[in-house]
Amino acid sequence: MEKIKKTARWMERAMNLLFLVCGLLTILFVVLITIFLLISGIPAIRDIGLGDFLFGKVWASTSAKPSYGILPFILTSVHGTLGAILIGVPIGLLCAIFLAKMSPKKVSSAVRNVVDLLAGIPSVVYGLVGMIIIVPCVREIFHLPDGANLFSAILVLAVMILPSVISVSETAIGAVPKEYEEASLALGATKTETVFKVVVPAAKSGIVTAVVLGIGRAVGEAMAVMMVAGNVANMPKLFGSVRFLTTAVASEMSYSSGLQRQALFSIALVLFLFIMAINLILNVVIKKKV
Repeated sequence: MEKIKKTARWMERAMNLLFLVCGLLTILFVVLITIFLLISGIPAIRDIGLGDFLFGKVWASTSAKPSYGILPFILTSVHGTLGAILIGVPIGLLCAIFLAKMSPKKVSSAVRNVVDLLAGIPSVVYGLVGMIIIVPCVREIFHLPDGANLFSAILVLAVMILPSVISVSETAIGAVPKEYEEASLALGATKTETVFKVVVPAAKSGIVTAVVLGIGRAVGEAMAVMMVAGNVANMPKLFGSVRFLTTAVASEMSYSSGLQRQALFSIALVLFLFIMAINLILNVVIKKKV
């Protein structure tokens, strides 16, 4: 009996050590990525100048007199992400509410399968569908010379963030104690009032997490966006061809060299810090509200 207890204690210690190592490895990966981006990206910022790099309006990396201003990329990424969130989050949240509280079991099972399928579709397929369907539709509906623009990218990104928003929001809504719902119904509230005034507010931390994941997916997407946004370094206009931070790196890295290559690493550093800042800000907001 004593031998069994001793073995169990050793197993528990071994598992605790394994979990600790896994946690430390995760932190180590983030630290290594940060160090790599700092080492690779800071030289270009130092040579170009922080102000000229962040607030310059012209990106002409291959011209006789190169210019490395990434303000168009930053603003395009911000506008594209906000647009995708404004479209995708309401649709995803309503779908999550439907699945968690209102749909029959057979219907919810079928919808969940579709959501899981959406989550597994490669980015290039989203881009291909957007290029074949969304871009021509935008061109014809709005009578534009070219449908590859910021609006098309927003529509594609809105669809791409749906699986994350739906899955996480549904889990958060389903985790709200049934007693909350029963108490609200007992006080005379309708089913709809209970869902929107009791259940959803109680699940707000999980819903915010879903929004964060959606932002991360939208900000970090490159291939699909490159196929539908036009990939031109312009200041953002809703129906103008644009280039995102991610697509700037993806489209030029293969043939870049010298200062141009260093500038692309600097863009990656800005993108990394941008995502980190969003996560930190939203975590602070969640802690203050919860």
